[in-house]
Amino acid sequence: MLALLQKIREAIAHWWSEFTLQTKLMAAATLVVSLIMSGLTFWAVNTIQQDARLNDTRFGRDLGLLLGSNVAPLIAEDNLTEVAQFSQRFYSSTSSVRYMLYADESGKIFFGIPFWDSEVQNSLTIERRIQLPDDYAANAELPMVRQHRTPDGIVTDVFVPLTHNGTYLGVLAIGTNPNPTVITSSNLTRDVTIAVFISIWVMVILGAVFNALYITKPIKELLVGVKNIAAGNFKQRIDLPVGGELKELIFSFNEMAERLERYEEQNIEELTAQKAKLETLVSTIADGAILLDTDIHVVLVNPTARRMFGWDSAPVVGSNVLHHLPPVLQMELSRPLYQLAAGDRDSAEFRISLNQPTSRTIRILLTTVLDQYRESLKGIAMTVQDITREVELNEAKSQFISNVSHELRTPLFNIKTYIETLHDYGKDLDEEQRREFLQTANNETDRLTRLVNDVLDLSRLESCRIYHFDAVDVAQAIDQTLRNYQLNAKDKGIELIQEIEPKLPPVLGNYDLLLQVFTNLVGNALKFTNAGGKVVIRAYLLESIKSKHNVSLLNPHPLRGKVRIEISDTGMGIDPEHQEKIFGRFFRVENRVHTLEGTGLGLSIVRNIIDKHHSSVHLVSEVGVGTTFWFDLAVFQEAILENSSTVKAADDN
Repeated sequence: MLALLQKIREAIAHWWSEFTLQTKLMAAATLVVSLIMSGLTFWAVNTIQQDARLNDTRFGRDLGLLLGSNVAPLIAEDNLTEVAQFSQRFYSSTSSVRYMLYADESGKIFFGIPFWDSEVQNSLTIERRIQLPDDYAANAELPMVRQHRTPDGIVTDVFVPLTHNGTYLGVLAIGTNPNPTVITSSNLTRDVTIAVFISIWVMVILGAVFNALYITKPIKELLVGVKNIAAGNFKQRIDLPVGGELKELIFSFNEMAERLERYEEQNIEELTAQKAKLETLVSTIADGAILLDTDIHVVLVNPTARRMFGWDSAPVVGSNVLHHLPPVLQMELSRPLYQLAAGDRDSAEFRISLNQPTSRTIRILLTTVLDQYRESLKGIAMTVQDITREVELNEAKSQFISNVSHELRTPLFNIKTYIETLHDYGKDLDEEQRREFLQTANNETDRLTRLVNDVLDLSRLESCRIYHFDAVDVAQAIDQTLRNYQLNAKDKGIELIQEIEPKLPPVLGNYDLLLQVFTNLVGNALKFTNAGGKVVIRAYLLESIKSKHNVSLLNPHPLRGKVRIEISDTGMGIDPEHQEKIFGRFFRVENRVHTLEGTGLGLSIVRNIIDKHHSSVHLVSEVGVGTTFWFDLAVFQEAILENSSTVKAADDN
């Protein structure tokens, strides 16, 4: 039972908690009003009933006294027949009299209307004797009045003492009915009270239902719609069958939602396009770009940054960027990042060398991202630039300047030394010494000239100069080169040999540049070959294009092929560890066998020229056996020449 009551209380409490404050206040106000109205009605009914009872009491007392004064003499004379007749007439003429009973001095009933004597003696519906107080006879002047409830209503009982000439004869008991008008009025008042109470609650309930159906429901729907629109759901619509101002309000709301939806669609399209442009721009820039929020968490990272830090498969978006950076970057960037996030600084720049995932030098720029009013911090932009090539170029530039300065200093110092000696001590020197000093100065001047020319040649190759490519007869360029070095080879006792394939097709190239390549390679071969050695230059068509199917009536020109050129010597050879370095600027192998002087730019010039011809220079060398340099040149074709006849080389001039 207690559990059931507890569940009922919980259900009522839950039901009551679902009502709004407005509904609760309305219910409380209705209850108070209904209670006040019911109280006032109850007070009015009670007052009317008290007045009615008082009037009934007075009426019954007066009626009893009147009847008693008329029948007392008859009872004293013991004229009961006249008493009965008079009482019958009185009872018949007075509708308010319910009963009349006559009792003697001892209280025994001897006559009653509407109960006759025989009925009184045999009936059990009333008592046969009237019990009165002991001192009732002493107060004969004061009738006793009381009221009791019967199935037919409240009856007023009046007990009138019967006296005649001071003698107590008995008692007259008369019962009167209540005033029917008063009863009707009381019942009407009671019914009105109940009707008022019920009417108040019915009106409140009907008002609540009307309010819920026609006022509260549309307002709730509007509230839900406003919340959805505030949350970004512009598809919200309200369709309720209401009229008046609410209809206009709902219509305006739907129109506003429709406009917002169209506006959002337009904005989404524009934002999507802008976002796509931004993402495309960020993803295609050469620098790494990382966008962080105010908690140092990654919001956006482009492919370049992923590649730099090895994040191709790492889920870095949404996590702290410091957790994914190499340890050296964590140490360098931790404090500046938190300072930027706290607003203590606006930007920072770092240059750091990394060994992971690859060896490189990077520059990191940190910049705060502010709102359009530049008041609140929205994030941090992190730009990562790979400056490895820039650092290498700066180092190469510094090394080049240092090498050029060193190479220029040596011949200039020698020239100055010998000329000053001749100037100051020329008279003390004999003719042979003066000739030797002048010869040395002349050789150093030639060395200086070669150095300057090589530097200028290398500079031209790396400049924006346009080189025109055309058909070049390789045999002619080789023959001219060998003629230039014929006397030098004869003086050193070295045999120059050329092995040129007959009817060799022309190649696509620049005659002057190829002539410089042959000159540098043959000159180096003669320089590092001892007397009795050989220098051989070969040129032949590669076997892969000698097929007879390359020429036909429909295609009179042979298919594009390659001509291989080789320069071999029987000289000192090059150590394996030096074979790749020798193509660098100012690199010379100086040891017990390589003692000849040079600028160290010849092979670098050769590599640049061959690169201009879209080919590569290779070498095969063995110390003490000899060295062979070789490269391939494309066979000249007119169709190819029409499409591409010039090559540009970039330089800062």
